[in-house]
Amino acid sequence: MDNETSILSLSIKDLLTKKMLAYSIMPFIISMIALYILFFIVAGLGVDQLTTMDIQTSQTTIENGIPHTESFAATLEGTAIIKFLMSSAFTSWIATFLVYTVGSIFILYASIFVALLVIGFLTHRILQEIQYRHYQDVEMIGYSNAVEGVFLTLKWILIMVVLFFVFIPLYFIPIVNIIAFNFPLYYFFHKMMTYDVSSSICTKEEAKQISFFHANTLRLKTLGLYLLSLIPFVIFFASVFYVIYLGHSYFLETRKLRNEGIN
Repeated sequence: MDNETSILSLSIKDLLTKKMLAYSIMPFIISMIALYILFFIVAGLGVDQLTTMDIQTSQTTIENGIPHTESFAATLEGTAIIKFLMSSAFTSWIATFLVYTVGSIFILYASIFVALLVIGFLTHRILQEIQYRHYQDVEMIGYSNAVEGVFLTLKWILIMVVLFFVFIPLYFIPIVNIIAFNFPLYYFFHKMMTYDVSSSICTKEEAKQISFFHANTLRLKTLGLYLLSLIPFVIFFASVFYVIYLGHSYFLETRKLRNEGIN
């Protein structure tokens, strides 16, 4: 516990240095621009659906023993329910509020996804600064390459999407739905964060050993960071901190493994 407290304290101090604060600006700006555009696209589509409805019907009748089929297709604007919702200032506000609320929730989860992709491009530089400040005795060997990184990212995105669909029946169960909805994104979060950090510091064998012997500890750390990300706007400023915090953990464990190997 004391060791974890010291890592957390050291991570905060590192985050507040000029260089780390400068690194924090890029994920913030890129993520905000992307999500700003995405928010209004998603919310705008939702509002459009409230005021426009496509209807297609067909009816078959029999006259003198001969069947006749009539088809009707139209785009209706302002049907009874929609007209009621959008004509009244109060109900229009409620409908729009619900659409933008759903859009905001979607954007919250999208922000975590986007921030993870953006911070991946800065991870190595951040860890180099951490090494220079605290771990000059630990060489950053690393084992990642661009092809492997892209392949694994696409693989984890696919698994995340599949999990979202697999868990659909659980979304209707109170409390359980909270876990079911967050688990796929947490899976992606955990995989991306641990891979980006470990692949910059360790050898592949060292990463496997750390993952095997400290699996639960790493999951608890990434779970805590993920829960922190669910606070609106935190992910925009905290993604660099996540790398620093996990970086200290991996540097310390890598140092132990290498010292044990020497001894």
